[in-house]
Amino acid sequence: MDNYTSDSSDSDSDTSKVIDLAYFLLEPAIVEDNLGTYFDDKKSFLQIEKIVLHHNQLSIFPNGILKFSNTRILDLSNNGLTGIPNVFEFCPLTTFIAKNNLLKNCALPKSFTKCTNLRELNLSGNQLTQFPEQVLDFVNLRFLYLGGNGMEQISKNIWKLKNLQLLSLGGNELTEVPATLGQLQHLQALVLCDNKLESLPANIANLYKLKSLLLHKNKLRTLPPEIVALKNLTELSLRDNPLVVRFVSEMSYNPASLLELSARTIKLHNIPVNPGGIPVTLVDYMNCGHRCVNPHCKGVYFDNRVEHIKFVDFCGKYRIPLLQYLCSSKCATTKEENNFDRPSRSDMMKKVLLG
Repeated sequence: MDNYTSDSSDSDSDTSKVIDLAYFLLEPAIVEDNLGTYFDDKKSFLQIEKIVLHHNQLSIFPNGILKFSNTRILDLSNNGLTGIPNVFEFCPLTTFIAKNNLLKNCALPKSFTKCTNLRELNLSGNQLTQFPEQVLDFVNLRFLYLGGNGMEQISKNIWKLKNLQLLSLGGNELTEVPATLGQLQHLQALVLCDNKLESLPANIANLYKLKSLLLHKNKLRTLPPEIVALKNLTELSLRDNPLVVRFVSEMSYNPASLLELSARTIKLHNIPVNPGGIPVTLVDYMNCGHRCVNPHCKGVYFDNRVEHIKFVDFCGKYRIPLLQYLCSSKCATTKEENNFDRPSRSDMMKKVLLG
């Protein structure tokens, strides 16, 4: 993921613009004293653009930082911070890093001042149990790191971050991904590993610029077929997912109802139906049928379907399991399917459970 970090996080060669007090294990009062030494020289004070305070013992935010009105980069990682003020109201930050602290949702301001400057926000490794809606104020954000928290959901309003290039949400408690995430047209890297995801929305295929998709250590059984549309994908991680190991052995097919069988017969044989001759509910039911995806089958299904796993070569590198819906279990064993050079189950697993 190093290829997807902001350039602004690089070390600044002009030391006159940097305050670097990292790794000193300083307490808040001592940090405040050190920052105060810059106030006497107004010229040097206004030149400061980067403040690095990671790996200290800051349980509270050093308010002296707010006086450096030209600060662009602020790194407060690996402290014991339990709260932060709306620093964006005082400093034109482009990068704010506060990973590995003790920040809870209540420790963040209820809202952030509209900030068009911020490009990178890193709140990974904290104690955020809910997606911080406040970050949606940063409309020009490009790199968002929220991994290693305890979040159970992603905000459905994530689509507001239209300029996002990287979204890192690994190491949370996520059980689903909102369909609105598919609207992030500029996203190049999506990290969803080490969660509890069982499926992905089909419109993830709308992320045309996506290059890296990390899904390892989840509960995924299959991937949506639409994922093959991601032609720019060069990194796909699927290891430590159930995928089809248990799913295939436990699949069962429940017999179709009389209603389903009747509707299928009508559709298959093109029997004309007079809308005025049957209840409206049956007309609606007849209109909700789906064609079987098997090109050799002309059947349809309504409520009852067979879940079928098909392994597909992807990007010339991977062999991934895609979930298809068929009208009958017989459609999964066509002549073409039987003649296909299918690997053994052990070989399939080796190709699917990627490193």
